[in-house]
Amino acid sequence: MTLFRQDLLRAGPPADISVPRKKHMLCLNESPLDPYRSIDEAFHENLRQVSLNRYFSPVTGELKKALVDYVGHGVTGKNLLWGNGADDMLFACFLAVKEDNQSFVLTHAPSYFDYSTYSRAAGLNIRYQNFKPDLSFDEKEYIEILNSADCRLGVLCNPNNPTGHLLSDDQILFILNNTKKPVIIDETYFEFSGKTWIDRIRDFSHLIIVRSFSKSFSAAGVRFGYLVSAPENVEEIRKVQTIFNTSILVQTFVLTMLLNRQIFLGQVRETIALKQQMFAEMKKISGLKTWATFTNFQTFSIGEKSAALFEHLKNSDIAIRDVGAHPILKNHLRVSIGSAEQNNCFLEAVKDFFEKNQP
Repeated sequence: MTLFRQDLLRAGPPADISVPRKKHMLCLNESPLDPYRSIDEAFHENLRQVSLNRYFSPVTGELKKALVDYVGHGVTGKNLLWGNGADDMLFACFLAVKEDNQSFVLTHAPSYFDYSTYSRAAGLNIRYQNFKPDLSFDEKEYIEILNSADCRLGVLCNPNNPTGHLLSDDQILFILNNTKKPVIIDETYFEFSGKTWIDRIRDFSHLIIVRSFSKSFSAAGVRFGYLVSAPENVEEIRKVQTIFNTSILVQTFVLTMLLNRQIFLGQVRETIALKQQMFAEMKKISGLKTWATFTNFQTFSIGEKSAALFEHLKNSDIAIRDVGAHPILKNHLRVSIGSAEQNNCFLEAVKDFFEKNQP
């Protein structure tokens, strides 16, 4: 007899994020803007009207109205569900669709690392369809797997992390038109891409959109994310959530961010401009390969010397992410877009590496 699920015992150690802790943290796609310092007075004013000794608060209804207004596209409160980050929304969806030990979720590879983490935690298997070297994929093969008996859910990361590219509209539409299985479109980086499928949730009752406040609202440490779907889907997914799963303190902070969203959307615009500058500078470096992304990061490679560059950057007090585990991204690294100063430090360190490692 074992105390816990057999699949957990076979799964190895708990998930952990293994990244260097350095002065310039350009490894987790965080924003350089501290949201608290941006809205502290407004937040404290709102907090004075909240009773933290109570489970219920009017702030919940106010937050729902503000989020409905932000999302737009005719969405109502019945289309919304929120929780402890976009990860929490993914986990809830995985929990809600699992039927038995043969059930699996389908996604692409390489894609967001923690789809496997949360599927494992939910007791749900996971299967991958590999991207092609040009980052395209076979939508007919995807549908064939998605429509198989034990597949319970499809996940499309758009824009995709860690590649930063957008999936084809035609391919997404083909998938939505040719299945009745739930399909999540993970729009964590929506504000950077400007591309959303929320306007199609009325056309496709099986469509679920997941979004985050960690990137565009600079709130990685706040932990708030939400999903948008048909009311009947929201009702079922709610059944696997705990009651009072998001604290009144967090709800008050998120409400304040939404009421002052011009600050954060302005930061998004600045980040996009800084990324374009970073991209242009990286393209000038001979021996470095990169491409346009629709996120707040750049993925790149310098071939077999990428590992050495990674260590050089660590020694320069700069942390980036090694994303080379999948064969398509062998020897690839990912750098988050930080402040102008941080980006310049990164570029100077890369140039310094090339100068020191000339043939």
